[in-house]
Amino acid sequence: MLNRVHHISIICSSYEKSKVFYTEILGLEIIREIYRKERQSYKLDLALNGVYIIELFSFPAPPPRLSRPEGTGLRHIAFEVNDLNVVIEKLKKHNVACEPVRIDETTNKRFTFFADPDDLPIELYEK
Repeated sequence: MLNRVHHISIICSSYEKSKVFYTEILGLEIIREIYRKERQSYKLDLALNGVYIIELFSFPAPPPRLSRPEGTGLRHIAFEVNDLNVVIEKLKKHNVACEPVRIDETTNKRFTFFADPDDLPIELYEK
């Protein structure tokens, strides 16, 4: 019935901050950027390794939402990485703090969390 996840949609409070975070810090590629005048909204389509994964929206004065991993709704976005320590160090250079590294009790794989500019939790999961 379902083939794959098509994309993840994120509404940000500061379009410029989030655009820099997702493209320059996390390294996602811009597929297209559209300004929708009637909605006073930007839509930025982003890819990882050539695969469309995130659409980033800006809207005038979006309401805040609880977004910690244990809150109701979207729990988090997770990215697989080859070497967790290398990625954590790169994020530190951009003043992005990661939580202490944990071990998945089921897979024995290492993982950690950090937050985007709107405090959306993002997980790094070591391959």
